[in-house]
Order: sequence, then structure tokens, then C-alpha cells
Amino acid sequence: MLRNLLGRVFAVWAALVFCTTMLLVLLPIWLMGYLPEPRRSQWLQPIFQGWMTLFFILTGVRRRIRGREHFKKGENYVVVCNHNSYLDPPLSSPGIPGANKTIAKAEMAKIPLFGIVYRRGGVLVNRKSEESRKASYVRMKEVLRQGMHMCIYPEGTRNRTGETLARFHDGAFRLAIESGKSIIPALLFNSARVMPPTKSFFFWPAPVAMHFLPPVSSAGKTTEELREEVFRIMKKYLEERGNRES
Repeated sequence: MLRNLLGRVFAVWAALVFCTTMLLVLLPIWLMGYLPEPRRSQWLQPIFQGWMTLFFILTGVRRRIRGREHFKKGENYVVVCNHNSYLDPPLSSPGIPGANKTIAKAEMAKIPLFGIVYRRGGVLVNRKSEESRKASYVRMKEVLRQGMHMCIYPEGTRNRTGETLARFHDGAFRLAIESGKSIIPALLFNSARVMPPTKSFFFWPAPVAMHFLPPVSSAGKTTEELREEVFRIMKKYLEERGNRES
């Protein structure tokens, strides 16, 4: 009972911190919209990183990021992450070294002010629209062609199955094969402890982590083969650590 109450108090504080700090970066983020890609995202990345660093410090969430050395200079990747919490995008995208875009729900872009930020950092998709899904896939190919990383959550939505990982969809792996890009698996730890998928308006300060693993080549593989290979790698890594960062 006390934890639930405190979790809602922390949620109020986190919401205030998020909105206040967003106002500090809103103008430069809006102005960056006039720059062409990929320069726009290259300039936006340090702004997003600084914003989220401030947010996590003020909300008591400690981050640890490992494996950035797997990103080779001059190369870009399809980055695939497990997905357990609403905290995952602000943890993952700023944690990726270099300019990147994240696949994002189109309806979130309608939120006043926040929608500006959301559109700048994401490739928007309305999953109920076949036309929107096709357009977003073309846009993701363009992101990779422009030399940026593309961050995707292959589970499709937050994992509430009770399994280590939910079943992966094909999109990220087909994208990697057709674009000739390798995949970097990324494991997020403890984000569901901060913002559990089973609770609404709840926030709990706790340490979180993101681990990047070595790239997985897409060359000579079918979509199914690549999907299953990456799934096995990520599941094994999570299970060996008991789903906890170490």
C-alpha cells in the first residue's frame, strides 16, 4: 500500500520534471526541424542525450550502458531492443551512440508540444493502417540509407506475456536483410521496475541498464533465420542474468 502511494507521488514528480525539462529543449528541437536529414538527427542527438541525462538524474534513475564499442565508426545498424516499459524509448534512443530514429506510434504525435519532440525523433506508424505500415517501412530504409541507426522493438509492444521475450515480428529483420545492414541486439534491464506495464501512473526510482551485444550479420540469411538467431542470442543473454543487469 505504501509503495503504491509513493509510486504515484514519484510519478507526479517525474511528470513535472519531464514537462519542465522538455520546455527547456523544445525551441531548439523545433528549430532543428528546418535542417535536412541526417544533419538534423546528428544535431538533435546530443540535445536528447542531455535532456534525458537531466531527467534521469532528477528522478533518481541511475543508468549503466555497456557495449557501445560494438558500434564501428562509419557503419550504421538496425538496433533491436526488448520492450517492457514506457521508459524504454527515453532509455534506448539517447543511449545509442550516433544519430538514430525509433519506430513510434503515430497517435502519440498528436500530444500538444510533446508531439513536436516525438516527430523529430521517430518514424511514425499507425499500426492499424496498412498504408501507414508500408510508408514507415520505406522511411526506415531511408533512415539507414542516410547513415543513421534504426531502433526497433521487434516484440511490437510491451511484453506482458510472463516470458523472457515475446515473439518477434519480421519487420526489423527483413529491413536489415534488404538494406544490407547488421543487427545490434540491445538488452534493457529493470525498466519495468521503474514503470511497470501492469500499473498506470506509477514511477519508482531504480537503477536501469542497456547492454549492446556484438553485431549479427544479415548476409546470406532469410528473414526467419535472422529473426530466430537474434531471438536466441537475446533470450540466452537475459536468462543467463536472470533478467537482471550484472
